[in-house]
Amino acid sequence: MIKAQFSGIKLVPKDLAFPEAGVLTGDFGEQALAEYQAVAKKDYAGIGALNVLKYSGDIVRGSNQFAVVLMNQVVRPLGLRTATPADLEKALQAGLDLRGTYEDSALALRTESNPNAYLAKKLMEQVKARQEVKGPLMIPLCGLELVKDGNSDYGLAFKLRADAEIINAPILNKNQGNFDSTDIDVKTGLPKKLGAGTRTLYTRNNGLSRVYLDRDLGLYSYDDYLANSDENGRVILASTEGAKLGAEKLNEYVAQITQARDAEIAAIEARAQKALGVLAGK
Repeated sequence: MIKAQFSGIKLVPKDLAFPEAGVLTGDFGEQALAEYQAVAKKDYAGIGALNVLKYSGDIVRGSNQFAVVLMNQVVRPLGLRTATPADLEKALQAGLDLRGTYEDSALALRTESNPNAYLAKKLMEQVKARQEVKGPLMIPLCGLELVKDGNSDYGLAFKLRADAEIINAPILNKNQGNFDSTDIDVKTGLPKKLGAGTRTLYTRNNGLSRVYLDRDLGLYSYDDYLANSDENGRVILASTEGAKLGAEKLNEYVAQITQARDAEIAAIEARAQKALGVLAGK
């Protein structure tokens, strides 16, 4: 009996593309920041809430909700987007080290009151035009665009994109609690339950607040100042076209394997029937 394990190479086509995620770094990061700064100056008159990113040590540093939304507008034409909470969790599982930094990824919309009552009301109006609101919502930043608004404390407001994901997130109204990375809902990037675990969910029960991973991988959804940024912030990008191409290619690849398998089974069945015929003297 053979007890050793077979070892071979994965028979995956070379052009099979899968989603990617990573920080803004290198020449790409520097050029993306230059484009971001140009758009901020031209379209948003250099509003202070956007003047928070800098290129230092071969990486783009800094992050707040507004900056992430604008960067998303910049990279969209390249088949990229800023990462959702779900993207960040997948990146962590894939080995991307985010400890010691923080990453903005979504807004938590609970009520039309403070904090950020003006922006909360404007955003809630848009949500209600699309769906019924039941409890707290989470809206990934890649589903938003910026508009200038002189009535906003930040000089900016949020506009829902047509493809915005609006996630019912009752856990964001729970009391603060611990969770484990194995208890993450892969579709939302939020914990499915609180209890045991080494990571912590921080919540509140009103207004509009930011959602981000902190340096200890805690999930924060209570900070009320949306423009705050420091050099520990990182803007994480994820591919969009790669994910689509990967799914299409993977389905095509699976179909090819299935067809080959069925043909091989049919051939074996034919040989078996022929052998049985010989044994039966036919």
